Amino acid sequence: MKTIKTIHPDDSGFNMIQFQHPIRALAFATVAVLVAQALIPTQVNADSGDRPNIIVILTDDQGWGDLSLHGNPNLQTPNLDSLARAGARMENFYVCAVCSPTRAEFLTGRYHTRMGVYSTSQGGERFDLTERTIGDVFSAANYATAAFGKWHSGMQPPFHPNARGFDEFYGYCSGHWGNYFSPILERNGAIVRGNGFLTNDLTDQAIDFIQQQREQEKPFLVYLPLNTPHSPMQVPEEDWQPFENKTIVSDPVPENAKRENQQHTRAAMALCENIDDNVGRLVQTLDTLEIAEDTIVVFFCDNGPNGHRFNAGMRGVKGWVHEGGLRSPCFIRWPGKIAPGTQIESIAGAIDLLPTLTRLAGIEIGPTAGPIDGVSFAGLVLGEQTDAPERLIFSSWRNKKSVRSSRFRYHLDGSLYDVVNDRGEQTNVAKVHPTVAHEMKSRLKKWMAETDDGTTGKPEVSFPVGHPEFAFTQLPIRDATSTGKIRRSSRHPNSSFFFDWTNIEDVIEWDVDVLAGGEFDVQMWYACEASTVGTQLALQFVPDGGDPTAPISQTVNIANESGFVATEFDRSPRTEGFEKEWKPMSLGRLTLPTGEGVLRLSAPEIQGDSGVEVRVLLLTRSE
Repeated sequence: MKTIKTIHPDDSGFNMIQFQHPIRALAFATVAVLVAQALIPTQVNADSGDRPNIIVILTDDQGWGDLSLHGNPNLQTPNLDSLARAGARMENFYVCAVCSPTRAEFLTGRYHTRMGVYSTSQGGERFDLTERTIGDVFSAANYATAAFGKWHSGMQPPFHPNARGFDEFYGYCSGHWGNYFSPILERNGAIVRGNGFLTNDLTDQAIDFIQQQREQEKPFLVYLPLNTPHSPMQVPEEDWQPFENKTIVSDPVPENAKRENQQHTRAAMALCENIDDNVGRLVQTLDTLEIAEDTIVVFFCDNGPNGHRFNAGMRGVKGWVHEGGLRSPCFIRWPGKIAPGTQIESIAGAIDLLPTLTRLAGIEIGPTAGPIDGVSFAGLVLGEQTDAPERLIFSSWRNKKSVRSSRFRYHLDGSLYDVVNDRGEQTNVAKVHPTVAHEMKSRLKKWMAETDDGTTGKPEVSFPVGHPEFAFTQLPIRDATSTGKIRRSSRHPNSSFFFDWTNIEDVIEWDVDVLAGGEFDVQMWYACEASTVGTQLALQFVPDGGDPTAPISQTVNIANESGFVATEFDRSPRTEGFEKEWKPMSLGRLTLPTGEGVLRLSAPEIQGDSGVEVRVLLLTRSE
């Protein structure tokens, strides 16, 4: 049984969502009306020209300690430090243990455990189609919306950013990318080539968009989820030189110091300084365009650091539900509205950004698929209130759970830490405060029961193809399976490819749901040695319970002998796979009927002994 059956348009024009998940299906009838309402743009009467622009910068795998502002002696981040001092600093701001859950929670204001996010790849990163995103909300309020960078919440429409409230998208939708130097990316679904170092390129795209909107005098929401310092640890030469032989000061927590890879740390620090430079360019653009006072700038990170390095003495890194894996910087600057040097001690989290930003912008969120878990801290940053009511913030990643109050953090294993006095979580005080431990355990168990969507393990997942409102569908190898001896280039599937395709009996398959049938022009991005020229490829659709469609076939006529690219910029050994110089070839025009089935790529004739290497298919509706 599929986890999600995606959407088919009904006669009313609404995209009604149908669930085949055994638990969600029971609830669908009660939320159908609410879902339909959530898809209707919220009517806002105020003049949109009076509303602030909003820029949200989200970095990937940068921890709390990766800033000179927080005492890290290994780098200098003057632009981020200045951004923090020029507005409000959230001192106890929490995100998720890994990236896709944080993105889902920021985009919706709801815990990721409510909406089907259970993994970081192969469909598990997608959140339910019932959810209303920050892009939907601000687009309905007549904002121009754009996202530039790592989406990581689904690739194919209707999970694609263009289908979730963002007018413009440039970047990649996977959880990580294997090359940061002029890689293949996408712009609004079409595959394009990047321009230079990726973090710089994404910032350039954001600056260009801001300049265009300034000319049109329309408020904008720019979401800039940058790709670094997530591995691969590729660093431009000019950013690497100051760190190549730098002496690294380790974290005071012995566990962090003992497990630190200092070469990895040097690369991470260089990438964080590069981020700082790009934030400086972005802020300078606002000054040059004279819109700084009309623009709210938010900066935060998606999880703890991707390695044991300086983290202000906190325990844990990415993937942990301790302070070191969850505590993130969060800075909010709005000149003239938020006083410089504002420091907020109340606990807050990524789930709070949607209600906070809508409150600051003076717009309504509108109907949603369920309760908003976040609360607005706009009153705190504006100086309208001095403290927030007591609350709890819950964290979950797979079998690890914890809950944070204003003073304590409780873990599912029964340990309790007085975080105010023991940020490093070194002393278990559960026996000292048994009543607190009991109450927090009870609240955590209740939250787990309330938000568990029933997703366990790795359920069967299908990938939508042919959304009627979008021209392009990408099917990367990340979302495919293979038979026989075909091998995946990395155990991390997000940026992988298939190789060693040397047996005509072996095939590559995608489990798909064709939302609206028709004719599709198919491109395959590939690499191969000269000896492989003459290999024949065939693609056909096998409907569930039906006969296969007529295949299309093409012969590989041009070699693409590519080794791994940009490896000279790897400053620390990578765990993810490498990328190649992929090139497109046409497989022809394929007719697909509406419905579920398997898209199967085969090789009826193989030349040479190395095989064709496949990275992604691009299907373009031909009408």
